[in-house]
Amino acid sequence: MAGNQPTDPLPLAQALIRCPSVTPADAGALGVLEAALAPLGFTCHRVTFGTTPNLFARRGSGGPHFCYAGHTDVVPTGPVEAWADDPFGAVVKDGVLFGRGACDMKGGIAAFIAGMTDYLAANPAAPGSISLLITGDEEGPAKDGTVKVLEWLAARGEIPDCALVGEPTSRVQLGDLIKVGRRGSMTAYITLFGTQGHSAYPQRADNPIHRLVRVLHRLTAQPIDAGSEFFEPTTLQVTGFDVGNAANNVIPGDARAMLNIRFNDLHSSASLTEMLHAALRAEDARYEMRIDCSGESFLTKPGAFVDALKTAVERSTGQAPALDTGGGTSDARFLARYCPVAELGAVGSTMHKTNEAVPVAELRALAGLYRAVLDEVFR
Repeated sequence: MAGNQPTDPLPLAQALIRCPSVTPADAGALGVLEAALAPLGFTCHRVTFGTTPNLFARRGSGGPHFCYAGHTDVVPTGPVEAWADDPFGAVVKDGVLFGRGACDMKGGIAAFIAGMTDYLAANPAAPGSISLLITGDEEGPAKDGTVKVLEWLAARGEIPDCALVGEPTSRVQLGDLIKVGRRGSMTAYITLFGTQGHSAYPQRADNPIHRLVRVLHRLTAQPIDAGSEFFEPTTLQVTGFDVGNAANNVIPGDARAMLNIRFNDLHSSASLTEMLHAALRAEDARYEMRIDCSGESFLTKPGAFVDALKTAVERSTGQAPALDTGGGTSDARFLARYCPVAELGAVGSTMHKTNEAVPVAELRALAGLYRAVLDEVFR
């Protein structure tokens, strides 16, 4: 903080965007953060699992331990010629910062460090600990990033007491929404077996397509549930159907389907897997099924941590935020196994889009909001 002027997050956001860190490349992004954090008294650890670079930086050793979690990896730019400017140029035009990661979520990380810098300047002897858990594997498989760093922290006895993920969760205006949970997500890969034969003699065959269609109808004919207190209804979508049959007069020997289920806190991946088995058994089907669950549903119920976030938003923006659990998955699903976690960040309207951007004024306001979060958490 220069005098009474808040620290500007823009230069750090630009430095991060200029690192073309498309998953799994780091391209110097974590080094930029280390250079920003070390002068603030943070001990920085590079923690690499597989080929994934991660950074854990902590200031202080006591409690409470507050952790800000995020990622410096970004999705591919798509056709560069579709961008008005270099996707990694971090150009500012008419008060808007453009570049891959400006919204999701290099801008958010820069805003947190700026807000934290001002908080520490005003509270040099602040109690407790602040840490940052930054991964390079959030936009990719998410196998060697946050989930592995948390295991490493657990072994060291450094699990935070609460965590905030800086995903761009605001819907229309900064701070209008705090994500306090996420639905679970699972994919089922089903192969149903029949008996191959000539389509003119169906009595000599067993058509697996007909059986699989009936299974899918049984699964999709009625809603799975009506939602719960904090979650919308569970959804099941058929995302693939294939028999690999090039002949129009052959009944195939097997048929395959792919299903994606986004589920609320009324279910687990285990209970939904059993639901799928029951639907298949009802058809007396011979089948194989493989389940891939990328995350169970989780919820951080209203309490001291959520109240602190709500108060910070109200102080900074003048509006009361809504609590939400919609959308896809994020690394918050891994943190939820260890401590209360919520998500709060910029307006996400341009994330993953061509000409991704964030207004500079919003970036600076987000830094002020994160400063208010620290004031409330350590009050």
